[in-house]
Amino acid sequence: MQTLDFHVHLLSKEVRFDRPYDRLALRLFGRRFGIDVSRAIKEPYEAYVDALLGGLRASKYVKKAVLFGVDAKFSDTGELIHRDKTVCADNDSVFEIYQKNPDLIVPFFSINPKRADALDEIDRCFELGFKGAKFLQNYWDLDTRLPRYVPYFEKLAKFGLPLVIHVGNESSVPSTRRCEALEMIYAPLELGVTTVCAHMAINYEYSHIFRALSRRPRNFGHDYFALLALLRTHKNLYADVSALMTPVRAKALPHLASQTDVHSRLLYASDFPVPYSAIYNTYDLRLSQRIALHKEPNPFDRNARGLLAYFGEESELWSNYKKILPFA
Repeated sequence: MQTLDFHVHLLSKEVRFDRPYDRLALRLFGRRFGIDVSRAIKEPYEAYVDALLGGLRASKYVKKAVLFGVDAKFSDTGELIHRDKTVCADNDSVFEIYQKNPDLIVPFFSINPKRADALDEIDRCFELGFKGAKFLQNYWDLDTRLPRYVPYFEKLAKFGLPLVIHVGNESSVPSTRRCEALEMIYAPLELGVTTVCAHMAINYEYSHIFRALSRRPRNFGHDYFALLALLRTHKNLYADVSALMTPVRAKALPHLASQTDVHSRLLYASDFPVPYSAIYNTYDLRLSQRIALHKEPNPFDRNARGLLAYFGEESELWSNYKKILPFA
């Protein structure tokens, strides 16, 4: 079985791993994700890119990855407000890596619709060969349902560009809670955009940690079940399983695996480099299976093998990307 990873992040060239979250993740998970930790202190961007590409080239299960950055945050009048030095990789950096590694990378752009040149930038990226778009509207404080964004989504639909849109809680960057909701997919979906709902729309509250880790379906959040219903009725809607190996989302894996009627709408994805532990987790694998996963040196294969325990090799999950990216 070989597949495409539909959700991989490029980090900013300005990344320094100096935020408390980044430092902790690098110390605890860096080596597990193939990153040379010592080099990452001195050359963080180069160390990260080498780890990403090296992991893909050595992977048994993942032959290609959709790669994207995240655009900066802009005001309603187009002024730059904030550019996160970890996650805000620009489109030209994505394209540079794609040009050097076309056998490994499918480039997606990230363009904040609040930018004054947003529509022109879509044209430019499309002409360069970008194959889709990535939204982090919760970081951008952007409600996709506002009429001002209709031309943006109409252009994506015109060009046949799929959109990966974050739904659910966010802990990596500052986030506007109301913009994490499932309603954020409604406008692009209704305007004919092939829409990919990331992270299965699973919600959690760290302030209620036991509920956040609970495997009871009632604790998965309303949006998760609403998404399952929409997947059954909307032909241009898909959902990716990115970050479902993290404790607050892995709880849903047994339930999702049983929903076979929506498996034709699911896309394999990892959310690399979001860290997770194969041993200390909420999924219901035996300890021996989790230990075996922990020993897997390749981060892409470790994630794939974990999901293989729920979606066997014959599952449509692994090949559904061909419906959206047939050339890949």
